[in-house]
Amino acid sequence: MKSLHLVNPASPASPQAFIKLQPRTLVHQVIDALVAGASEGLILPGDRIIEADLAEQLGVSRVPVREALRVLESQGIVVNEPYKGIRLTPVTPERIDQLIEVRVALETTAATRAIRLKRNDGPHLAELESIVHEMEAMAARNEVFGFATADTTFHRTLCSYAGNAVLSDMWEMLARQMTIIFGLSALGKPMTAIVEEHWELIRVFRCGKVADMARAISDHIDVEIHKVDLEKIIAERRAMAQRATPSA
Repeated sequence: MKSLHLVNPASPASPQAFIKLQPRTLVHQVIDALVAGASEGLILPGDRIIEADLAEQLGVSRVPVREALRVLESQGIVVNEPYKGIRLTPVTPERIDQLIEVRVALETTAATRAIRLKRNDGPHLAELESIVHEMEAMAARNEVFGFATADTTFHRTLCSYAGNAVLSDMWEMLARQMTIIFGLSALGKPMTAIVEEHWELIRVFRCGKVADMARAISDHIDVEIHKVDLEKIIAERRAMAQRATPSA
């Protein structure tokens, strides 16, 4: 009689092989293209997005476009309204104030915790400095989307130093919205001035005084963004697009 080899139910089964890594999907590429276009003012808040037209412009089928729009809707980047279709979420003063309120709360909490964990040291500062150098490089080439992406990376990285996965997940839900706003802001404000604001954040973070850091974050996120007239920038870009469109 053959002996039976019992498997301990508490022991996890050994995997047969690692899961193969997948290349970046078309859905993610469509998302990146839409966020890039929005951050550079090619598509503006309030503009209608027609699935078939977008698929044709990007050279893909409607399936990845449809899925990308679902993802972007879940993140508040597009809205789907009855009888109006899908539109890039309008940027209103109320919307900006709401985003600012959440960002200040999240980033102040993150920076405070990071300072208390002593993560405002050499390696962490060097990482933030490297990102600001990337912002400088993008500014020198006038690459708005690259600049906005680096700006987003800076704040994502700062939040990561808190070591709080829930906080980072909450910030990530805002990330693409912020990339768009960072890009639009860079169309109406010198990129060099925005870069200097980030050097100041690093300087205050290095000093490690929680109250000063909270004040610096509020100045950067709240005070400085209100100096940029996003509605005016959007109106000017829309007027430019209309002038560039040949009449029927």
